[in-house]
Amino acid sequence: MKAERQFPWTTAIIAFTVIMLALIASWLLMKPWNTAEAVAEKFKTGHITTAFVEDIPAVTSTHGDILELATLTSTETFSREESTTLAWGYLPTSTTTAEIRVPATYRYHLRLSGKWQLATRGNVCVVLAPPIEPSLPPAIDTARMEKRAASGWASFDKNTMLENLEKDITQHLSKRAANDKHIDLVREQCRRSVAEFVQKWLVKNLQWPEKLNAIIVVFPDEKKFNTDDALSSFSAEPIIQVKKE
Repeated sequence: MKAERQFPWTTAIIAFTVIMLALIASWLLMKPWNTAEAVAEKFKTGHITTAFVEDIPAVTSTHGDILELATLTSTETFSREESTTLAWGYLPTSTTTAEIRVPATYRYHLRLSGKWQLATRGNVCVVLAPPIEPSLPPAIDTARMEKRAASGWASFDKNTMLENLEKDITQHLSKRAANDKHIDLVREQCRRSVAEFVQKWLVKNLQWPEKLNAIIVVFPDEKKFNTDDALSSFSAEPIIQVKKE
């Protein structure tokens, strides 16, 4: 009687194991390449804004919604004058004046939750940042405040006028902080702060300086962009750039 031939289970198991190991090895070899491609795509125009905005909650959870941009200190002067005429103008005009000079510190920021738009062109990252905003109220150095007042012979009480002028200083400073003149004084400092913020993000994501090594920053009051491609084609002097030797 012929002996029954047994199925070679051992050989089959070994063969199956070898095939599975080969498939796993192939998958592992292909995965880094696919991951690298996916990462590169993430930092191209049309995708980089989404990637950037997705990381902002991680920043706001530790530092809040405010990104400090610039500080400006200047001595501001406020004055007020009131005149009185008597006897239908036959008597000389009497005038009371009040003046205050005080060092003021203006701070400027942007809101991280504001609208961001990023695009790339070659190795350049172009950033449309949220608008520059003043941090209100501005700070004043009361220890260095200078006051002077003078009353005419038949005028208002100079001390009352001086007190009223001092009460209005915060309101006047807040208006000055938001005007174009003061914002233009800190604009380039703000531009650099934004560029440094974006640069840190690019470094964290291993894109600086190998893939991207120049950053251009523009603000909404300087130029409008309807599309990412329009932003990508915007040309200006980079605020930060790694120059090749």
